[in-house]
Amino acid sequence: MPIKTIKHSYKKVKYVLYRETLIDIKEHILTFLGAFTGLGLLSFINSKYMVASDNLFVIGSFGASAVLIYGVINSPLAQPRNLIGGHVLSALIGVTVCKLIPNETWLASALAVSLSIVVMQITKTLHPPGGATALIAVIGGEKIKAMGYWYVLSPVLSGVLIMLVVALIFNNMTKYRKYPAG
Repeated sequence: MPIKTIKHSYKKVKYVLYRETLIDIKEHILTFLGAFTGLGLLSFINSKYMVASDNLFVIGSFGASAVLIYGVINSPLAQPRNLIGGHVLSALIGVTVCKLIPNETWLASALAVSLSIVVMQITKTLHPPGGATALIAVIGGEKIKAMGYWYVLSPVLSGVLIMLVVALIFNNMTKYRKYPAG
């Protein structure tokens, strides 16, 4: 390949990467406000209605969902169907696997996450944080495990619904942002 072609290709790649990283400051502000409000609201509810050490209304996978639904709003992985379906299906699978294989955490963890991925693919609800939701059901503390299928309703379903409502508000505040995409 001639050097001129390589240089030209390099310039194209550099330009595309540069263009993809250009975002209006308003975008950054709305992303921050949406993520702060969504997770702040969940954490506030948790602090008011749960014992601080329980932390049962906020799960780690919600942080990853926040990146998608507030920061990459046009991604297919960030759409409401994926957000809700991915988390709920994965939570169901995680709890079920934990109940079926309670004493082999290594096996239950691998099975819950891998089954969740395949079910999300089949149902077209792929949402990467769903894998973490399934894993939390298996490796979470005794309080999480004691919840059983209630884990699916709260924190999972109730949490994603709150985050979705916040996303619908903040992701549609300007004419340049549209959520859900489509």
